[in-house]
Amino acid sequence: MSDSTGEEVRVDIWLWRARFFKTRALATDYVSRKGIRITRNGQTRKTGKAGQRVSAGDVLTFYKAKAIETVEVLQVGERRGPSAEAQTLYRRVDASA
Repeated sequence: MSDSTGEEVRVDIWLWRARFFKTRALATDYVSRKGIRITRNGQTRKTGKAGQRVSAGDVLTFYKAKAIETVEVLQVGERRGPSAEAQTLYRRVDASA
């Protein structure tokens, strides 16, 4: 399973690759229990499905470390790499925007 040419990836895998969660199991559990908001093409919806697909351009909103994280997916990535590589997968969005 290689995502090098793929346009979409599961939200739990993306959160793990972007290093918001230490393990994929934690990411899957979080999405299943708490849910996550995905904004695509101006439409926002909440999902509790870890298998929901995300692609570049989507905006994810979720609660992490006592703060609301809003990030734009820049790329889906191919693997869980070092922190510097993970930070190229997203851009933090200003909450007031």
